[in-house]
This record gives sequence, C-alpha cells and structure tokens, in this order.
Amino acid sequence: MHRVEGAPRGSAHEEAAAPAGACIDETALAEVVEFTSGLIRIDTTNRGGGDCRERPAAEYAAERLAGAGLEPVLLERTPGRTNVVARIHGTDPSAPALLVHGHLDVVPAEAADWSVDPFSGEVRDGVVWGRGAVDMKNMDAMVLAVVRAWARHGVRPRRDVVIAYTADEEDSAVDGSGFLADEHPHLFEGCTEGLSESGAFTVHPRPGQALYPIAAGERGTAWLKLTAHGTAGHGSKPNRANAVSRLAAAVARIGEHDWPVRLTDTVTACITELAALQGLTVDPRAPGTDLDGLLAKLGPAAALVEATVRNSSNPTMLSAGYKLNVIPGHATAHVDGRTVPGGEAEFADTLDRLTGPDVHWEFQHREVSLQAPVDGRTYGILRESVEHFDPDGHVVPFCMAGGTDAKQFSRLGITGYGYSPLKLPPGFDYWSLFHGVDERVPVDALHFGVRVLDRALRAL
Repeated sequence: MHRVEGAPRGSAHEEAAAPAGACIDETALAEVVEFTSGLIRIDTTNRGGGDCRERPAAEYAAERLAGAGLEPVLLERTPGRTNVVARIHGTDPSAPALLVHGHLDVVPAEAADWSVDPFSGEVRDGVVWGRGAVDMKNMDAMVLAVVRAWARHGVRPRRDVVIAYTADEEDSAVDGSGFLADEHPHLFEGCTEGLSESGAFTVHPRPGQALYPIAAGERGTAWLKLTAHGTAGHGSKPNRANAVSRLAAAVARIGEHDWPVRLTDTVTACITELAALQGLTVDPRAPGTDLDGLLAKLGPAAALVEATVRNSSNPTMLSAGYKLNVIPGHATAHVDGRTVPGGEAEFADTLDRLTGPDVHWEFQHREVSLQAPVDGRTYGILRESVEHFDPDGHVVPFCMAGGTDAKQFSRLGITGYGYSPLKLPPGFDYWSLFHGVDERVPVDALHFGVRVLDRALRAL
C-alpha cells in the first residue's frame, strides 16, 4: 500500500478492528444495480420553486427498507415532497448514532442532448445511464443494498444507523433536510456524524495515480440579491441617478474582485498530502508562500482545492427596465456567493464595500460552511475502508466548493463527511457528470461502493 509520509492521518483507523465476515453477496451486487436503475426511472426532477414530486421514489426506497425488516417513516412538509427516515439499532446502545443520508431529487435533463433517455435507467456495456446515476441515486441504491445484505446475514452495526432519504436538496432543502432538522429532530437523536454524497470516488490526475478525495468540509452558501434604486426618466436625457448604471458598476466590481487566500485545516491537509505525493514537503500556510504557484505544481490534482482556497462571488442574473427609451427606477441582480469556513464576516464586509452606497444587497439564501476533523477515528476508518479494497489508491481530504444536506443536519450537531465510494476507470470524468449530459456510473464502481460502504459502516 502506498502511503504519504508525513501527511496527516487518523491513527485510530490502524487500531479499529476490521468488521468480521464480508456480507456483500451476489444478491447485494445485483440489487445495487437494480436499485440505481429503478430510482433513475422515477422522474424526480426538481425545477425549483416547489416544482417536484419525490413521493414515488420515497415509496420505492421505503418498500425496500421495510423488506429489510425496518420501519421507515414517510414525512412531508408539502404534499408529494416526501422524505423517508428509518433507524437500524446497533449492538452498543451507549455508542453515538450515525446518520447516512441521500437526496431523491435530481436536476432537470434535456432529453434531446442525451445519448439515451435520461430517465430510462438503461444498463448498457456495464454502465448504468440516466439522471441521478451520479447525483445521487447511486449512493441511495448502495445504502439500500447494504442494509438488505445485513438483514439477510443477520448483521447489526455497532452504532445505531439512521437512514434518511430527503426531498428538495437540489433547491432550498426547505421540504427536505431543513424540514427534518427543524420539525423532526427526535428521529436523529444521538447522531453525531453523518455520511452522504460527493466523496471517496476515484480521481486520476495523472497516469497510474488514483486519488480518493473524502469530503471533510463545505463552503457556505451566500446567494445574494442586489437592488439599485435611481430616478426614472426618459432615455434621451442625462441621468446621474441611473439605477442600471449603478447596478452594472457594482456587479462589475463584484465579478472582478480578487478574493484573498483563506486556508482552512481541511484544505491545508489536502494540499500537504497532494504535494507529498509528488515528493514535495510544503507548508501552505507559511508566510510568503506563493499558493497559486504551489497549486500549479500539483497539476490536475489542484482541481480538488483551487475553488476552496478563498471566498467567491459570481454574478449570475440581471434584470432591469421594460422599454428601451425609459430609464427604470430600479434594477436587480443576483450573485452566487460562497464562503470558506471562517470567511463569512470578511464576505459581508467586502460586499458592503463593493456595492457602495447606491446598491442594497441582501441574502436570498444563506447556509453555513462546514468543516470536519481529518485526524480522528472516523476519518481514519473511512480512509482504511477505501484503501482495503484499493491498496494502491491514495485517500485525501478535501472541501466541497458547493454544499449538501449536511448543512441542514449540522443544526442538530451532526458532523458531515462526503462519502459515496466508487472506483472509477482512468478517463472517466466524474466531475463533469454532476448535473451534466449523459450522466452514468459503471456497474463495477457500484460493486466497489457497496463493499466499501459495508466495511466502513460496520467499523464505525
């Protein structure tokens, strides 16, 4: 097994006993493919603004959980926007519980752009195709397959494991994890840690190298609405209080702003480990470090960190006016802002300065940033479980540029990790398939995932 000397590692994973007896049988391997395909065939497109219906997928998952002897509960804030929660009782009642969660909704897909019907769930040439194959009905299916394998073999985890399938993750989460965390916290009693999407899948930055990034952080969400007010008037006359001009100037300043580097513990650990794999001993936080130069030395692997070393603010929408020769009295814009853990105050202060006195800004949607330990027992077990099935792989921590339902569950004191393991072949551009065209996942990757997930959940 290749190891990174001097890189931060969780020593506890060396001490944790491996689970006795693998229980992922041929039935589990067949079911993970069947369930991935079956969930894809249920169209749960979330177009935003409440336009989605997850209930059929929730019923599909609940039926299979019930088939494993569990008692799933279906919960709705809004009719049709259904969540599923079930608890597996562990062998050690004194141990804290573990949450494993996945969302049921998917982003829209334009069928004309795809090679297959995006809701066919077609299995072709060893690959499962369709919207949600990556984000994240694959992980939903892996959890179902593992739980049902446990039931067949009489396996119980050490800790209570709470399974949650959520609605509305691809929009505001108000009908999903936000609703569960705010209105049904008792269902997550005892949960201290959670596992979900966007981590432990293979990245091949160079020939012969396989990285498995485990998400141990998320940037915060700071979606903004900007409003400029001015004096309405005729387009042919001078106007020093033009709302469009004021807004355009503010948007330009925001879009061009060069945010300073702000390294978190997770990102620092990632950079350190990636550098060590190339024989470089670095301290990314050392005074005078040329971070951009350092990232350039990491090559394609830098993609794991380059979006999370600083805050960001990207203008995405503009709206003003109703007739060409009329200067409107107000204009609006929207900005997709993201904040690194600890960067929220700097973000707000900077927006005050960039917008200036003539443009008002407010949060349209705001969620916290997250950071999880990468030097303790949990991360160590997650790492070991991947390396057990791919001894030549290199597990590294990383921070997600975006966010997941872990933000809402953090309100309950649950520390989240992104962990949906997949072993992917070289050249398989997993990143591009998130919300992309021809979303798909190899069958072999799903098989790897259920084996890793089974080992990790039982060891935790």
